Amino acid sequence: MISERDTIFALSSGRPPVAIGVIRVSGPRARAALETLAGRVPDPRRARLVRLRDRPGGDLLDQAVTLWFPAPNSETGEDVAEFQVHGGRAVIAAVLAALGRIEGLRPAEPGEFTRRAFENGRLDLTAVEGLADLIYAETEAQRRQAYRQLAGGLGQRAEVWRRQLIEAQALVEAGIDFSDESDVPDELLGPALATARTMRAEIVAALADENRGERLRDGLVVAIAGPPNAGKSSLMNRLARRDVAIVTPHAGTTRDVIEVHLDLGGYPVTLLDTAGIRETQDPVEVEGVRRAHERAQAADLVLWVTDVTADQGDGEQGAGTEVWQVRNKIDLLGSAPAPCRAGRTLAVSALTGAGLPELIAALARHAAAALAGAETSLVTRERHRVALRKVVDALDRALAEGPGGREDIVAEELRLAGRELGRLTGRVDVEDVLDVIFRDFCIGK
Repeated sequence: MISERDTIFALSSGRPPVAIGVIRVSGPRARAALETLAGRVPDPRRARLVRLRDRPGGDLLDQAVTLWFPAPNSETGEDVAEFQVHGGRAVIAAVLAALGRIEGLRPAEPGEFTRRAFENGRLDLTAVEGLADLIYAETEAQRRQAYRQLAGGLGQRAEVWRRQLIEAQALVEAGIDFSDESDVPDELLGPALATARTMRAEIVAALADENRGERLRDGLVVAIAGPPNAGKSSLMNRLARRDVAIVTPHAGTTRDVIEVHLDLGGYPVTLLDTAGIRETQDPVEVEGVRRAHERAQAADLVLWVTDVTADQGDGEQGAGTEVWQVRNKIDLLGSAPAPCRAGRTLAVSALTGAGLPELIAALARHAAAALAGAETSLVTRERHRVALRKVVDALDRALAEGPGGREDIVAEELRLAGRELGRLTGRVDVEDVLDVIFRDFCIGK
């Protein structure tokens, strides 16, 4: 746990040079930072234009806008000061150096501002994860999904479920502890189980989304596979619109799996270029072929690329993986190719770009169909799914007791269900997952 005496500071805007550099300070000495550099503290939440000096009466650092957010009404729940300076490297470095010379201040670690917001109750754990996803969102659909989590999409629903569990548990325990009291109804187990049954149905419905929330967050995986020299790497470069894969006339050039992230119609797609699949004695190429098979079988969609001028077969991939046949090198045909269809079989030329717009449009439609409704999914991480499944398991055990069941067992299972919801939002026993979540944040967030 971070000491409450620490006051942290960091650049919270983009890497310089930028138009404006935003430097944030959070902690009990944030006010002292303003007084030292700006000479005065502005009114709360009102911007003030000031001259920054490295100490009172010292060298001029910059002309900047300062803001003051006293605790607890700040993003972190602590006193927060903000300096909006000119975004040159020298200016930002000078202000950061001046802050570092103030007693009690130190540079922030990655994610430390957000972690303090969590520890001070400004964000729950699902909102923290939503913020992380928002920072790294690459497409419009991912942005919308991440913002829903940041705004409390899952956290608020989990809090409603948690309160319902507390009420249900109170009913059961009242029946146990005060069964001899005249003002306590004889039958309290029934209403508690009815609440548990309704809640279970809601959670099961949230889980029955075919993992679309996670798929949108991670991106639809499309593997380019096929025999050697079919033009897989050339097709990869065309789709990526840059040279990401080496292209040569020699078979076996691609040895490892190459990944590229694309935005197709607002939906994220991870494109994989794999090694040519063939029998070989080269041990390095054998490993590349093995990885190609493995990634193709795990992909959401396989583009099986073949040379239209050669008989290379249609290829077979793992059960459950959809495969589209992509006939490449149509520029070598003497006559016009058969018309392309949206999926299943397409004719293209990675050299000239013929047929590529149709292929890209088909991939965009496929991504939209596969991820339809994912933005509104409550569950966006495997951690969420595991916790909610444990809640359902506990509710199932409670419901199995029935109206005439053992009240102490029902009360314990409701308590366990509530504990799992607490772990989901970060209310209880989550120290083991905090470092994993915050380690991927950038400094200044």
